[in-house]
Amino acid sequence: MEIRNVAIIAHVDHGKTTLVDALLRQSHTEMKKEIAEQDTILDSNELERERGITIFSKNASVEYKGVKINIIDTPGHADFGGEVERVLSMADGALLLVDAKEGPMPQTRFVLREALKLGLKIIVVVNKIDKKGTRPEYVQGKTFDLFVELGANEETALFPTVYASGRDGVAGLEPDLSKMTGIEPIFDAILKYIPEPNAHPGEPLQMLVSNIGYDNYKGRIAIGKIHSGSIKNGQDIAHIDRDGVIAKFKITSLSTFKGLGKVEEAEALAGDLVAVTGISDINIGETIADPITPVALPLLDIEQPTVKMIFMVNNSPFGGKEGEFKTSSQIRARLYKELETDVALKVEDNNDGTWTVSGRGELHLAILIERIRREGYEFQVSRPHVINHTENGKTLTPYEKVYIEVPEEYSGIVIQKMGQRHAKMDNMETTEGITYLEFTVATKELIGFRSEFITDTKGLGIINAAFYEFLPDDGFSRERERGSLVAYESGETRLYGMTQVQDQGEFFVGPAEKIYKGQVIGQCSRSGDLRVNACKEKKLSNMRSKGDGSMEHFNVPHRMGLEEALEYIDDTELVEVTPKSVRIRKIILDEIEARKAAKLAKH
Repeated sequence: MEIRNVAIIAHVDHGKTTLVDALLRQSHTEMKKEIAEQDTILDSNELERERGITIFSKNASVEYKGVKINIIDTPGHADFGGEVERVLSMADGALLLVDAKEGPMPQTRFVLREALKLGLKIIVVVNKIDKKGTRPEYVQGKTFDLFVELGANEETALFPTVYASGRDGVAGLEPDLSKMTGIEPIFDAILKYIPEPNAHPGEPLQMLVSNIGYDNYKGRIAIGKIHSGSIKNGQDIAHIDRDGVIAKFKITSLSTFKGLGKVEEAEALAGDLVAVTGISDINIGETIADPITPVALPLLDIEQPTVKMIFMVNNSPFGGKEGEFKTSSQIRARLYKELETDVALKVEDNNDGTWTVSGRGELHLAILIERIRREGYEFQVSRPHVINHTENGKTLTPYEKVYIEVPEEYSGIVIQKMGQRHAKMDNMETTEGITYLEFTVATKELIGFRSEFITDTKGLGIINAAFYEFLPDDGFSRERERGSLVAYESGETRLYGMTQVQDQGEFFVGPAEKIYKGQVIGQCSRSGDLRVNACKEKKLSNMRSKGDGSMEHFNVPHRMGLEEALEYIDDTELVEVTPKSVRIRKIILDEIEARKAAKLAKH
């Protein structure tokens, strides 16, 4: 059977997952009932459905006109670049999905650059043609500019285009919704333009592992593309690891993809994507080869992490009360388990029983924390710090390209705030009341900007950042302008106590909530921390005065989400994460001890 391996590239929220759904449903792919009833089939992870973004790449396959089409879904977010790079190594071509109104976006640039490096054949799908205010000609022009900017050759830059509405499940070669009947034009374009895999069935076996899964019964599952030869269930193979060490193993099960599931096979040939088990310690980027003539394929390069955090056991006064897994051995095992499937992550043990976890950006680590928390884990994390490199005696720090889209009236405040962060403006244009801004800024100065940006633009702005490169450190560092309101004693918050001190800042907690001494319960309106007694009760007397019955106004507290809390804290604070709550606390809970420590640090 003929095979086509196609990756789908798109910016967050350009309808990639919806389009894949249409491809699966209209090719009459068999699906389990509960999956078929989901809104989006591929976003199987709860967090992905909630945020509407793809975090993990997935595989599916459909049959069309007797050809097997393997569809590889890629994450659209630059923080998941580790996923993208290795996923594209399985594909021979890609569908580039672009919104018919917005055009190509910053994140698209990141994934497209990787696809062009690998020389993949690209088909552009202008999606959401049913949207109001679409401008397909403009979008196609912008996409062409992007290809040229990324250095595509003439043949690649003259890409075929298909117009589609993934939501309605229709596509066509013209941007006219009324003439579209089904999704077939996309399938036809795949068969016409995307080449068959460059495979060599007659040569010895070579397979590159691009993804790792896990099964409770079968153990580690290695997923990848067979570059040459064939693989049989039960055969002996050679595993070549990153250091070139060769070990012999036996394949215990072999599956290919069909629909959204896997089908056990006796044999699979070069060009197909397969999942094999039986190799206990295999990792991403390594080769499965013929045992007699083992030859390794080139290793997959993985981008280096740019941000790190310290993870530790929750030792706060509320520690161990809300989580199911809270011991250091449980947390450590969970972090190391994540390394099996996430190549862009690094975990190191520290001497004091904590762990340094490094990732590809704030969002990468925030999503890891959120996922572990939902599984019932309880722990604490420190403020995120950037990872600097030293080259030829110079300190290099990571820089990011930031792409911002805001209504025109908010562009002034955004430019001002980015200026305070020593950002360099690379581009600015305004069309139809929307201002598009492009900056280059040090990652360390960008930490903490997202939540501020959302407030400044009343939630109407869109911000995207992608790693740019390591550049010499400019020596600037950002400190928080305002201090924290810290609980003076443990107990339950009282409305009376809180209304007495609410003019000192903004609270993160409301009345009748349990707090502990040293917990950060708000942001102070001035610089420097302030200890406040939010548990103070009103002294009752048997005398009534005229104004006693009236209630003072209490401002609604600002509830801190996980990402916001990580952006807010400074080096004297931690975020306490449990399945039920996210709290901010001082590392040293006692005020006198904290002052002593601060004095010692100065000397």
